[in-house]
Amino acid sequence: MRRNLRNRIAAIALIWTTALLPVVSVGQTRITQPKNKYKAADDVRVGNQAAAEAERQFPVLNDSMVQQYVESVGDRLVAAIPSQFQHPEFNYRFKVVDASDLNAFALPGGPMYVNRGMIQAARNEGELAGVMAHELSHVALRHATAQATKQGSWQNQLGMLGMIIAGAAVLGEAGAQAGMMGAQAWMTKYSRDYESQADTLGAQIMAQAGYDPHDLANVFQTIARQGGSRGPEWLSSHPDPGNRYEKINREAELLRTSPNPIKLTREFERVKSRLAGMPAARSMEQLQRDYQRTGGRTTSTTSQNPTAGGRYSRNVQRPSQRTRTYSNTGLSMSVPDNWREFSSSDQVTFSPDGGFGDEGVTHGAMVGLIQANSRNGYEATQNYVDTLLQSNTYLRQRGSILNTTISGRSGNVVQLAGRSTVTGETELVTVYTTLLPNGILVYVATVVPQNESPNYENAFRTMINSLRLNG
Repeated sequence: MRRNLRNRIAAIALIWTTALLPVVSVGQTRITQPKNKYKAADDVRVGNQAAAEAERQFPVLNDSMVQQYVESVGDRLVAAIPSQFQHPEFNYRFKVVDASDLNAFALPGGPMYVNRGMIQAARNEGELAGVMAHELSHVALRHATAQATKQGSWQNQLGMLGMIIAGAAVLGEAGAQAGMMGAQAWMTKYSRDYESQADTLGAQIMAQAGYDPHDLANVFQTIARQGGSRGPEWLSSHPDPGNRYEKINREAELLRTSPNPIKLTREFERVKSRLAGMPAARSMEQLQRDYQRTGGRTTSTTSQNPTAGGRYSRNVQRPSQRTRTYSNTGLSMSVPDNWREFSSSDQVTFSPDGGFGDEGVTHGAMVGLIQANSRNGYEATQNYVDTLLQSNTYLRQRGSILNTTISGRSGNVVQLAGRSTVTGETELVTVYTTLLPNGILVYVATVVPQNESPNYENAFRTMINSLRLNG
């Protein structure tokens, strides 16, 4: 079924456990924020400009489990930034780029992007946190605008910095040159002093957040081993101010760390396993070629179809009897724990491996909320069904819309059917809806080949019965 149903993922709650850790040792290296002629608001403006450009070109990974995990690590680190380097104006946020390169970067004011390849290369959560802490340190110390302050020729051209940063982040130094006539790649060519500062502050942030700062040193060796003959992007884009491995380890010895630091967590292993089961990510070089070939127009359907890139199979695993709870700000429900989820702005799709791909899902369920154009639940449901039939022309409505109950509310249910263009089998789509007092229509659409529907009845019934609407 091609209709893409998306559900906004709630922001992860702040992690408070860091408040219980001891303050790092007074023997740590003292860091002085570089001279900066710009206001913190300028960092935010430039970073937002660069982030908007980057996200027009980056394939951002649409997977709520991975997204929530990276956010949780990021939130823990942000809470551990020393107070003198905290900036209330900054909006730290974290996204995963579906690219194989071992790379990560953060933009002024808070946006951070971690490549999928970097997560997969890390040996434990501490190493991933080390990369993120280093990048957060560049942001907290305001290195981008501090570097602009140092270079007099740029004093009146801060407005162009966002273009340079975005070009450098997406396409490397060539992208920066395209953005500003031979400009250096600001975010990937910090001075050695700034790199050393980011290493030191990164180690201090890690210790305060409950991680082992030695893992920041270790990650240099980990990604060097996995970077291949060309070398990993993150190392090549961060100039070496001497032996960084030894310097970070010396700093780590000065810090008071947890006796049981965060290392190989269950969540880290789950995310690594999830990423390993996804279709292979493309390299930034491949993405750059596609971008250049299309003249800046994206060739990916990921932003329109979160399930794009999946591979259909004739042997789709049955729903697990074990469930996990999916929850966001609008709703929660139980779903089979062997189903993956694909989320975007306001809709979410659940499907097992082999049941999703470029043409949507053949097995699974889709959940979402839309603004109804009628205050009558029956009419709102029929209008929604009509849009499904328009975008899935092989389907036909079976019978009338019937009354039902969903999450203790009056609701409707209707069935659609037709020969799937993917499986060649008759496909059953059952649509459940309930209209909220504010005019929002909540819907669940289950999808399964008719000859397999008995194997999915319990899973679909559990989902509908467990649905809870928040607020």
